[in-house]
Amino acid sequence: MQPRLSSSLLVNALIRQAESNGGFGAVLARGDATAGSILLVLTERGQRARALERVLQANGEYQWQRIDNQAIENTVEINEMVERRRRFDPDLWVVELDIPSPERFAAEMNASN
Repeated sequence: MQPRLSSSLLVNALIRQAESNGGFGAVLARGDATAGSILLVLTERGQRARALERVLQANGEYQWQRIDNQAIENTVEINEMVERRRRFDPDLWVVELDIPSPERFAAEMNASN
């Protein structure tokens, strides 16, 4: 079994990575510092939000998977989704990353796992 990064450390690393790529990140909701689930809201210039979550695979590796089938067009939809998810998982971290090329960023995250 491979050692795993704590959720808080991974969230900080994701925000720093976004900043190093010319974007920025913000924690919308804090979860459990050690083992909380992580939900990412990826946007590009505040538009076309996409939601990803970190999911444990059968082989013991984590993979980032899209939650939504299409772009989320407004903040009300994002807030409703986050509220529903946090109702069932109060340990959930919610992080928004506003970055250039969110699809490429997500692909790079999965490649680095």
